[in-house]
Amino acid sequence: MMQDDNELYEEIAHHQSTAERYFGLSWAKLFIALVLVIFLGVYIGVLLFGENSLEVLFQLEEYEDYLINETDRLKLENAALQKEYFELKGLQPDGNLE
Repeated sequence: MMQDDNELYEEIAHHQSTAERYFGLSWAKLFIALVLVIFLGVYIGVLLFGENSLEVLFQLEEYEDYLINETDRLKLENAALQKEYFELKGLQPDGNLE
């Protein structure tokens, strides 16, 4: 009985390819799995470091914060200049008060 099992295992091992023996997959399935892993790796790399990546998103968010701060600063500066303008305009001897 034990010898029959050993013969059976040897026969199975002889008929299996290297990929089936070591990975449990046929060559076609192993090739498809490797292609999928490579494709997924490239896709994740593009998501993290590509033209439309997470890194670019963070840079754009920082730039948006800068623009918001710059807008607020310019609004304050504009208000101060308008105040100065209207004060100077009020000092002119036009006589026209509209």
